[in-house]
Amino acid sequence: MRVWLKMLLVLGMTLAILIPLLMIGGIIDERQGYRAEAVNRMARSYAGAQAFSGPVLVVPYEETWIEQEKDLDGAIKQVRRREVAHWTFFPNKLEVEGELLPRVRQLGLHKVRVYDWTGHARADFSATIPADPAVDSTRNGRVRSIGRPWISYAFADVRGLRAPKLRLNGVEAAIEDGLGARDGGGIHARLAAPAPGAQLRVNTDLSFVLGGTESLALVPLGKSNRFALHSKWPHPNYGGSFPPSSDDISENGFRAEWQVASVATNAQRQYLAGNVLPVVRLTRDDDSNEPIGEVNAVQVTLKDPVNVYTQADRATKYGLLFVLLTFVGFFMFELIKQLRIHPIQYGLVGLALAIFFLLLVSLSEHIAFGYAYLAASAACIGLLVFYLSAVLRSLVRALGFGAMLTTLYGALYGLLVSEDNALVLGAGLLFLILATIMAVTRKVDWYQLGGGLPRRAPVPDPPVGPL
Repeated sequence: MRVWLKMLLVLGMTLAILIPLLMIGGIIDERQGYRAEAVNRMARSYAGAQAFSGPVLVVPYEETWIEQEKDLDGAIKQVRRREVAHWTFFPNKLEVEGELLPRVRQLGLHKVRVYDWTGHARADFSATIPADPAVDSTRNGRVRSIGRPWISYAFADVRGLRAPKLRLNGVEAAIEDGLGARDGGGIHARLAAPAPGAQLRVNTDLSFVLGGTESLALVPLGKSNRFALHSKWPHPNYGGSFPPSSDDISENGFRAEWQVASVATNAQRQYLAGNVLPVVRLTRDDDSNEPIGEVNAVQVTLKDPVNVYTQADRATKYGLLFVLLTFVGFFMFELIKQLRIHPIQYGLVGLALAIFFLLLVSLSEHIAFGYAYLAASAACIGLLVFYLSAVLRSLVRALGFGAMLTTLYGALYGLLVSEDNALVLGAGLLFLILATIMAVTRKVDWYQLGGGLPRRAPVPDPPVGPL
């Protein structure tokens, strides 16, 4: 068989292996969907991704006045009008801190990260109540009645709230539910009705335990905001609108602090527009749980350090490269050792390489990813060594191929666990492979192997001496 025809067959077999690789990628995507459903089921039975907003001071009031208007007959009559509204005041200083106590819950094959946040929110208000309105010609007898204000806190999923205790100006206050978010997801406490023009000063101190799933977002509603979170979970993922001002991550956990001024955020305007809380969507990709909606917030997610589906999906992206390199190795053996390898044998080896990724996904659902990777690679390499000992007519050659595949699988694992350096490691690996192929084939006469142009005979030197 002419060498160029064989090269086209090898290229065709390589592209054909894309079909099972794409099918395996579809299986990984499907399993990721199952995990997302497991997270949603856990959120429904426990508590979802949490967000916390507040406190705000709300002062309700009612105004009544008399207006003169003409009826249908043109006669002037007096009509009493009524308007119910409220003033909203934000804290001068807001401090929110606490510890996230992580836990992992098993739901079928899937592990879902939940937490209990032992939260503590302190704030102080200094609000000037507007004076009584002046009487004008259009609204005669206008009277304003100020109701009882309330301090309001909002939670994304109030089912996770436990043991809230609120102190106002050092005195424990009675907590009522509702008046937090639009759907009532919050708590509030009432104050005595202030007089018009009074200066209302309130110091608030709320302590609570809040359960949630994977993610927590905090809204900076104060003029000056300080958020401080710490946890024993060593893999946080910071998101939202603001990065931490300082953070410390170690194997023992993390500590993070945010300092946010009101001039750097639109949170107050967004709150007044009716957007009380950010909506945190737990996506299928655990590294991208970001707040969405119209509220600026800081956010932290308890990241899965080894998301088996994300790792397996990244691994399959190198599947075609594995197959291509193996087929190139076969082709080199055909050229150098003058072996004949049938296209079906190419295909069987390619399928064995593709099934490695399916084994990896299935095993990693039951055991740690590192052990699953070791077991799947050992099974595939062992099978290929056994098969190639007959195809290559030598156990030594098969073991050589096994050593090459072991190196490739080891390099792939290094790429998977070293996410930050994956590009430079992958580029270096490809360069070494290309350099090896060029070194091995540098003296190959491709024209002779391909049956193309004949080799040019050397031109003899002219005779020396008299003619």
